[in-house]
Amino acid sequence: MNLFANQRSGSRAFALSPVAAGCAVFMALAGQAAYAQDNTSAGTTANTEAAAATGATNSGVTTVKVTGIRRGIEAAISVKKNNDSIVEAISAEDIGKLPDQSIAESISRLPGLTAQRDIHGNASVISIRGMSPDFSTGLLNGREQVSTGDSRSIEFDQYPGELLSGVVIYKTPDANLVGQGLSGTVDLQTVRPLDFSKRTMAVNYRREKSGLGMDKKGHGNRFTFSYIDQFADRQVGIAFGFARLQGVGGDTSRFESWGNGTTTYQGRTVNVPYNGFNAFTETYSQERNGFMGVVQYRPSKTFSSTVDLFYSKYDRNTRNRGIQMPLNDTTSNAYDQPGQLINATLSGNNVTSGSFNNVRAVLRNDVEAWSDTTKSIGWNNKLKLDQDWTASLDLSFNSAERSGINIETYGSGTSFDTVGFTAGSRNFTTQLNYADPNTVRLTDPQGWGGADIQAGYVKFPHVYDKLNAVRFDVSRDLPDGWFFSKLSAGVNKSNRSKTREYTENLASIKGTTSPFASAPYPSGSGSGMAGDTGINVITFDPVASLNDVYTLRGKQHPDIFNKDWIVSEDVSTAFAKLGIDSQLGAIPVRGALGAQLVHTKQDSTAYSVDTNGGSGDTSRPTGSFKDGTSYNDFLPSLNLIGDLGSQQSLRFSLSKIMARPTLNDMRASSSFGYDTTRQQFSGSGGNPKLKPFRAKAIDVSYEKYWDSKAYVSAAVFYKKLDTYIVNAGQTYDFTPRLLPTSFQAPTNIGIYTSPVNGSGGNLKGVELAASLPLNLVTRYLDGFGVVVNGSQNSSAVSLPNTANGGSGTMDLPGLSKRVASLTVYYEKNGFSARAAERYRSDFIGEVATNTGDRELTYIQGEKVVDLQFGYEIQDGPAKGLSLLVQMNNVNDSHFIRYRQTKDNVIEDRRFGRSVMVGLNYKL
Repeated sequence: MNLFANQRSGSRAFALSPVAAGCAVFMALAGQAAYAQDNTSAGTTANTEAAAATGATNSGVTTVKVTGIRRGIEAAISVKKNNDSIVEAISAEDIGKLPDQSIAESISRLPGLTAQRDIHGNASVISIRGMSPDFSTGLLNGREQVSTGDSRSIEFDQYPGELLSGVVIYKTPDANLVGQGLSGTVDLQTVRPLDFSKRTMAVNYRREKSGLGMDKKGHGNRFTFSYIDQFADRQVGIAFGFARLQGVGGDTSRFESWGNGTTTYQGRTVNVPYNGFNAFTETYSQERNGFMGVVQYRPSKTFSSTVDLFYSKYDRNTRNRGIQMPLNDTTSNAYDQPGQLINATLSGNNVTSGSFNNVRAVLRNDVEAWSDTTKSIGWNNKLKLDQDWTASLDLSFNSAERSGINIETYGSGTSFDTVGFTAGSRNFTTQLNYADPNTVRLTDPQGWGGADIQAGYVKFPHVYDKLNAVRFDVSRDLPDGWFFSKLSAGVNKSNRSKTREYTENLASIKGTTSPFASAPYPSGSGSGMAGDTGINVITFDPVASLNDVYTLRGKQHPDIFNKDWIVSEDVSTAFAKLGIDSQLGAIPVRGALGAQLVHTKQDSTAYSVDTNGGSGDTSRPTGSFKDGTSYNDFLPSLNLIGDLGSQQSLRFSLSKIMARPTLNDMRASSSFGYDTTRQQFSGSGGNPKLKPFRAKAIDVSYEKYWDSKAYVSAAVFYKKLDTYIVNAGQTYDFTPRLLPTSFQAPTNIGIYTSPVNGSGGNLKGVELAASLPLNLVTRYLDGFGVVVNGSQNSSAVSLPNTANGGSGTMDLPGLSKRVASLTVYYEKNGFSARAAERYRSDFIGEVATNTGDRELTYIQGEKVVDLQFGYEIQDGPAKGLSLLVQMNNVNDSHFIRYRQTKDNVIEDRRFGRSVMVGLNYKL
């Protein structure tokens, strides 16, 4: 059985299996014999290899200029080969151009890495070695980055790939790298202009058509400009870049099943395929503007000063039209009546087709708009004090802000409906015409607001995250002949604060007070299909009609108060590292021995809500509550690389690592009340006293290189998780949260459910990777190449199942047991082509709920195929001009969520394919 077979029938994606990955590695090993007599020295230095990859020259060294796809691959191989830690790397193919639409997509093809797509089909967050994105950290030029979301993991689509010169992913720690994660660390890098030999300028434009294969197509544009120059006899260098992304997506269909169930039909209990469903059609628009600037000053060989800036503003708007159908409904009130199964066709006890009557459908026209702004500034100064000592001072500031508005509007038919269905089909029949303005009205369809008349709901979420850091370090080259070659040590001090706020409002029909109030849809309303159900629904613009149709009134509820919180962290890190360059017996050994001593002081301020002060919306917070803790961590690390000869090396890493809790788990928010049945207080919320996830890790990797042209590697890793954070109920003294007006209980001791530090488990895996230009195998394949990797992961961590309200236990969130990617390329005489596929098996991911909270959910494995074709003019007046054609999601891969078993689908999103045509020019 092919474990990597196509996920849905009819897909034309090429299949990628462990056998294919193994064959590619075997081909690379076979190529070793064909290339054994290579006349290039195995001792080529890192600087010479990097220069060859970029086309630069060193004094006395003749290099061959490599461009395009191979240029990026060879530069990345050089970084991997020469780093003391076990790393993966991406280098830009050329200035101003990276191979993918998103830097996250490029990262997700590296060995052991994968991405989760967002609701619009874009790769956004990254998982390293089968762990949740919260276990990794993101850096920019070595500085920790904050996030626009509710937690720590950064969304990589905030960082335009066109403004980056490369990315290095650390799988094992480096003691000099501050802000490392437990699963790994992603360091995004911008250019340094004085590393370039001359002025460089690049312009690129791409036109996109998206949603191909869908009913409605989308369109967009991408524009990038980059400029690098040197002045004052190369004492001053500048670099700046601008990247703009703008587009309107095609219609995306989304179907969310309420699951299957049972009902009574003709006196017997039968199984029905649908309790109900949500069906939506989404229209998505986006605009992102990014800027990168670097000023580098190096007046002498002993001093350099660099200031780098990064700015990104990403605006996104999603319009939803759709319908919610409660079919197998048992509710009975003034608004609703129980749904009854009629006209059913049965196969045994299973209903294959039929209808439900008494259906009170909910019509939805919603808008969700976000504006994300990321700012980063860093100032680094280096001074060579004497022949041996060098000192460095680095100052930085980073902020991320997200502001949004979420508008929900509700309508319904003027009478009950009868809805027909067929098992396995999403086509439904209705008796009411939901696109007819004479048949539908704006109203509170289900009586959600009670006397408050909830005909809509409006939320204004806001997140602001900022981090200041100062770092000082010194380094010294140690005398030749010592086991240790270099000493470096320093301190880093950072302060981080994240604020989350939610304002929520009920929207009632203006000028009415009756619970049954309704209003006609605005004039000029249109219509459109609700997903792929075949049901036509009325549509209008909620933003334009908000003030004319609705009255907004503030909503008060414990859940809303608990969304507001502030979490602060002061982190002091002392670090030291000893470089190793010696021999163990006859084997040359290099690497590093280091350690970090980390002191963390954390606290949170949030509301504490006493539900005994009133029920539901009448509950009020007892006031702000502040709590926190501090702790220390000692994190040693050892990285050793043994030179086995013939450019073969064996790497070994031993380390202690940690990841701080998610910021949402650290919130001081809580709601509590007195349980009269158990006669004790009970409550739930966050835990500002949480300590980190902690683990010990061992990594072993074998690597074989052919200079920077090719490599094969095989790695194994093992992480022993000493602690893991889970939700659990514990005995708790509620006294600090009580007020004189709170319920006077015999004792203030009760049960509080919150995230706690529990026992750990282990995570282990195997990774195989190869990058091979096929002319190393035979000259007849000159220009062709393959990059392939695959990993197998497993975990002994068993957690209480909180995914979609499941029961029993669940696997480690973020863990895909199988991850693989394959890239096949051709590049010669200006022509280039690439086919790339990335795959991950089923996993438990995390999505945002309609309440603004985070929720674990089962996500079906996926395979995404992308194609790229290009031609670059090699000479003449148009030299440097190239044409590029990209096709993404060629196999129309869906995003599918389910409840524990795959036949119980919650959500199925289809994005369609996209095609981009672009022009690039480099001078």
